[in-house]
Amino acid sequence: MLLTGGLKSLLPHVLRRIIRCNRLSISNTSGMAEGYKQANVVILHKSLADDFEKFCHANDGPLPLLYRSQPGDWKCPSLSSDSDIRTDCLQYRKYEHGACTGSLKSLKEYSEQLKDMVTFYLGCSFSFEKAVQKAGIPIRNVEQKCNVSMYKTSVPCYGVSMFHCNLVVTMRPIPESKLGAAVLATSELKEAHGAPIHIGDPGLLGIQDLSKPDYGDPVHLHPGDIPVFWACGVTGVEAIINCRAPLAFTHSPGCMFITDLKNDNVRSLGGVPQVHCISQDPLHFSIVSAEAAQKIKTLETLIGIDPGERGIRHLQRQGELLGACLALSHAGSVLITTGFPTHFSHQPPEENDGPPGALAIAAMLQALEKQVAIVTDHRAMDLNRKIIEEAVQLGILKKPIPLLSYQRESADSALMFLCENGNPGRPRFDHLVAIERAGMAADGNYYNARKVNIKHLVDPIDELFLAAQTIPGVTTTGVGDGGNELGMGKVKDAVKKHIKNGDVIACDVEADFTVVAGVSNWGGYAIACALHVLRCCELHDRYLRRAVGFPRAPSKSLWLPALPSVTKEEKLLKTLVQLGVRSGRTASLEMEVDGLPFYNTHSLMIEKLL
Repeated sequence: MLLTGGLKSLLPHVLRRIIRCNRLSISNTSGMAEGYKQANVVILHKSLADDFEKFCHANDGPLPLLYRSQPGDWKCPSLSSDSDIRTDCLQYRKYEHGACTGSLKSLKEYSEQLKDMVTFYLGCSFSFEKAVQKAGIPIRNVEQKCNVSMYKTSVPCYGVSMFHCNLVVTMRPIPESKLGAAVLATSELKEAHGAPIHIGDPGLLGIQDLSKPDYGDPVHLHPGDIPVFWACGVTGVEAIINCRAPLAFTHSPGCMFITDLKNDNVRSLGGVPQVHCISQDPLHFSIVSAEAAQKIKTLETLIGIDPGERGIRHLQRQGELLGACLALSHAGSVLITTGFPTHFSHQPPEENDGPPGALAIAAMLQALEKQVAIVTDHRAMDLNRKIIEEAVQLGILKKPIPLLSYQRESADSALMFLCENGNPGRPRFDHLVAIERAGMAADGNYYNARKVNIKHLVDPIDELFLAAQTIPGVTTTGVGDGGNELGMGKVKDAVKKHIKNGDVIACDVEADFTVVAGVSNWGGYAIACALHVLRCCELHDRYLRRAVGFPRAPSKSLWLPALPSVTKEEKLLKTLVQLGVRSGRTASLEMEVDGLPFYNTHSLMIEKLL
């Protein structure tokens, strides 16, 4: 028997010959014939072949199709010169009516049945291992001399006819400092599954225990390693099991067919990828192209001007808009709050900065088919209901948004509001956004910019943001322009040092992401624009859908109309004026926000962002 020592450098045709002679004492082909493509193998009856090929094309992350044979053809001339699929895998599995009925070293005894069967050769992540190692990244399963870990997930593939199953993934531990390099090294190798489909907590894929893989071997994580998951061709095995074909064969997981093709034909997929952490509990990273990230950075710069000369540049942190929007992009259900009753002597006391920005965010979330609700002060429910109705009439919103209010009735009121039956494991919302919402100061009061306590007009919605910090999987964003808004606690030291009256008015409640803008509405417009940029990013779209199903081609009919426009915002501001909602700094009922004229200031900002 040959041992593993020199197998890394052997040419594929030599390795296949050794495998054919059954002279290898190895359990998998990871690390073998470095730099050459390896393939998953699925063999099924010719009557199922067309549907299985469609299934592969519909889920080309896990099932990148390298070659489909003719019935009874045991060779694959475009992949190898002298192969025989009956003998050239280390081990095979036989399936009858969906049950695995045996492991085999050869399929020669089934040659008669194979005459009516078609072989599919599907890309494999073993193919990218050399590229990952070249980038200076360790392959832990190779180091530990074991097979890669493979797991069934809760992610459904796109079904075709009788082929349907959940995605199977491989997991490779990657040092956190090397995440970006690992994504970059694999993203262009589409025929080897491309970029990862998930980085971080395995529970987000429905994987309960990394030490118990469904296929392969458990791989030990070193301190500082992050679990990184790639789509896996064993997904095809699961599809074979579920379709219950009378007879089918596959490779045994980890025992790949080794091709003569080198891994040098890279195919670009939407630019250079970046990796960003969007949550610590559970740990979750996202992927976006450098081009999309740069666009969002430009949006952040645009809204960062300080027309009121309040010193907000001291509060700004780069990358907060991108982080907030990546978290929102992954969210399925979002709760938005706004409302700053700065004009305590008027009725209504609300200012007109906040609601337009909140509705701009909500409109884009609706277009992205996410659940969205608004929570506001109980005394302001009628006003907000009218604003939402007008927004639907004006075409800003596709449909009305559920309007909620929150009151503290007991110690667990916030948890009961945010989660089903108060269970932190079942949150109703994935993300909370506060935009120009009065925020609680360190003394428990709420202050306007002039240091006037307006606590009697403000419901304790801050408690929802504090409770969210204790609920795994719920992230938060605060949008503000002065430091006294909900969520600005993250920059409270800068507020106290640089903002007038900051020592008193600074909000004490933090959000995970803090978007600081010259006017809070601008922050809302920028979030809407950034969400659109992300949805049009091919790399991010693939990551969101876990590389199953078809790419969501940018749908102008759905998403572009949801963006803010000068015309829509002009009509909305006129509606707010008619409802008696005043400008923040001047309390005037004119076409202005925060004392700045709509025309040539706010309208210009909207045009720049677009």
